[in-house]
Amino acid sequence: MIRVALADDHQLVRAGFRALLNSEPDIEVVVEASGGEDLLRAIRATPVDVALLDIRMPDGDGLWTTEQIAADPALSDVRVVIVTTFELDEYVARAIRAGAAGFLVKDTEPVDLIRAVRVVAEGDALLSPGITRRLLERAAEGLRDAASPSPLTALTDREREVLLLVGRGLSNDEIAAELFLSPLTAKTHVSRIMQKLHARDRVRLVVLAYESGLVTRGWG
Repeated sequence: MIRVALADDHQLVRAGFRALLNSEPDIEVVVEASGGEDLLRAIRATPVDVALLDIRMPDGDGLWTTEQIAADPALSDVRVVIVTTFELDEYVARAIRAGAAGFLVKDTEPVDLIRAVRVVAEGDALLSPGITRRLLERAAEGLRDAASPSPLTALTDREREVLLLVGRGLSNDEIAAELFLSPLTAKTHVSRIMQKLHARDRVRLVVLAYESGLVTRGWG
């Protein structure tokens, strides 16, 4: 069972998300809060797998709350999904640096919300090309000046090819098909790249791909 925490200052939004997620046999909303501080207190008492955070809340917004979760070793297993809009994507760099594993727009389809919860609960990142590419492009721009050069020299030519496709938002199965590999081999390449680049998750790999110039704006 995937245990979910919801944080949004609009009770009606929480009620809608709760009803949708609780209708799934493998998902249960176990924590609700109207702000970041309340959420942190709740998830320290009640373990959760996924925290679904509004980006704008009183008493600790979604970005601050993500940073607090990432900084607390006791919450290291909590995966964060940020609910945002394109108008707010200049703030996404902070969420990525803090370790957010997914991003959704407020008017996302119900099936995408459910998919996001399942994907991040499995330890992956939600990297939908249609939604996330623009956010990641801007986030990478925000990180590029402050970040040290990515150590891509540690990667083999094949690993660079795989990282390029990760940066373009392809899943492991899509990478396997593109490079004529088995899905297991593609997954192994991604895992090795994460180890070599000290990347916490797939979101950070995408940012590194943009930071390094391996993936550029307008790739297709």
